[in-house]
Amino acid sequence: MMKWIIGLFILIPAVELYILMLSGKTIGVGYTFLLIIASGIIGGYFAKRQGLKAFREVSESIKNYQAPGEAAINGISIFVGAVLVVLPGFISDIIGFMLLFAPTRNLFKPLVYRWIRKKMKNGQVIVMKSS
Repeated sequence: MMKWIIGLFILIPAVELYILMLSGKTIGVGYTFLLIIASGIIGGYFAKRQGLKAFREVSESIKNYQAPGEAAINGISIFVGAVLVVLPGFISDIIGFMLLFAPTRNLFKPLVYRWIRKKMKNGQVIVMKSS
């Protein structure tokens, strides 16, 4: 597993850099730079809006003495999406924007739930129930 993670930390930035250089060559360095800045600003705006909405959902769940499961997963997804959108690169922007908006975020939720179930099965995540 660790080999895959290290490989991804090398491969993803290399691919991002290649696409940025290709974009610079195709549409120009200035336009590429403007696209990166614009996606960061637009992504930051939507991340703030969606993040505040997720925070309100978690708070509401807690006030109603309910587990904030779905709202918490939305919040984590939005946080990861915000980080990806702010990073320079088109691939990270696409994935980040997908995590920021509910319709496309829902595509990633089965993966998150599967990961959590696997961690719970291995005893790495413990769920506590209040009485």
